[in-house]
Amino acid sequence: MKTAVVTDSTAYIPKELREKWNIHMIPLSVIFDTETYREDIDITAEEFYEEVKHRELPTTSMPPIGEFVKLFESLAKEYDSVISIHLSSGISGTYQGAVSAGEMVEGIKVFAFDSEVSAMVQGFYALEAAELAEQGKTPEEIIDRLEEVKKTARAYFMVDDLSHLQRGGRLSSAQALIGSLLQVKPLLHFVDKMIVPFEKVRTKKKALNRVVDLLAEDAGKGGGYRAVVIHANRENEALEWKSELEAQFPNVEFMFSYFGPVIGTHLGEGALGMGWYKK
Repeated sequence: MKTAVVTDSTAYIPKELREKWNIHMIPLSVIFDTETYREDIDITAEEFYEEVKHRELPTTSMPPIGEFVKLFESLAKEYDSVISIHLSSGISGTYQGAVSAGEMVEGIKVFAFDSEVSAMVQGFYALEAAELAEQGKTPEEIIDRLEEVKKTARAYFMVDDLSHLQRGGRLSSAQALIGSLLQVKPLLHFVDKMIVPFEKVRTKKKALNRVVDLLAEDAGKGGGYRAVVIHANRENEALEWKSELEAQFPNVEFMFSYFGPVIGTHLGEGALGMGWYKK
């Protein structure tokens, strides 16, 4: 049995890693006025952050179901099954789109998986699935492992400006107002597939230190961990943080990623995050 692995663009897996592990990517889009750009295909993260300095924030759009159908039909020529891993169903209809498309395609069995997060923590699931698929594991065995990963997966992020999340309907108006009035840097995370405040912290430095404490709690339990530092157009700052973390946590394998156009629309420039799971 041959299993393909699909994820969407919001996993922000570096292209060379996608190619190495043969992970297929379906893009979400950002829409400026009447112009639609598929992220990572028509617009890069750098271009996006430059564009929003001069224009109104775009809206975001999930992939059309027809794109899923086309991809799954193409994969059916070579594969028996596909594991399709997507951003949280609480913030996007992309996962449901994969489920619906899977029911429409013949000749291949589609196993859709709701990561319940986004960005490179979602990417971790795709990398795990791809490694297992290469080892010849069955789709059922791969899904079982992804459910295991979910038990130890964590994702925390800090935003500079809550208004993007509020405007996009990902955070309530009251929460956004309180945050901006008090000038807090709320730490956010996913609970029940939705983005919610984890703690309110006064400064960026304190917020990032709190995330480090949370990683230390988990990594201190023993075993190897894989983690990622994620940034929204703050590459140098994020690389510096990653370097400090690598020195502090020798048992953690650190990766580096970014918030691209779709997630960047909701978090805004300057967001920083970290996620991890037990290997």
